[in-house]
Amino acid sequence: MRHGKKNNHLGRTDSHRKAMLANMASSLIKHKRISTTLAKAKALRMYVEPLITKSKLDTTHSRRIVFSYLQDKDTVTELFRDVAAKVANRPGGYTRIIKLNSRLGDNAEMALIELVDYNEIYGVDTEAAEKKTTRRGRTKAKKSDAPAAKTEVVAEEAPAAEEATPDAPAAEEAKEDKGE
Repeated sequence: MRHGKKNNHLGRTDSHRKAMLANMASSLIKHKRISTTLAKAKALRMYVEPLITKSKLDTTHSRRIVFSYLQDKDTVTELFRDVAAKVANRPGGYTRIIKLNSRLGDNAEMALIELVDYNEIYGVDTEAAEKKTTRRGRTKAKKSDAPAAKTEVVAEEAPAAEEATPDAPAAEEAKEDKGE
């Protein structure tokens, strides 16, 4: 029985699992999002979120601890410079897992894991939702003003269009002949 055993072994030895998670964490920090299996994404979340929390406090000790997990100097530098500045006010939950379709070869559940603060798509959706809610509160007085303004614009453009077409009287005579 596996009472109290938190981590998913992912069918690998301890050293292989640690190396794989370190590589995936480096890729996640560099590229801000990666696609992997759902089980690996959940294991990666447990691995990388404490490292991001450590990066909020930029000391030599915390850099050395994070480097012992990641083993990549460029990734550690990017984590402490860029990522830590973006997540400074966030109390946790730095990653998001989005389920994708199953993989074609072996039908494995796939997922996209990404850093939350680096996704601009969700920020656009919330702004659009806020705009939609503000439009619902229009009053009838504003609606009646809008069509009046449109008719004025159309009335001004209509004479210009008639002047531009020399066949306008012929078109009117043709309509009268048809009975329209």
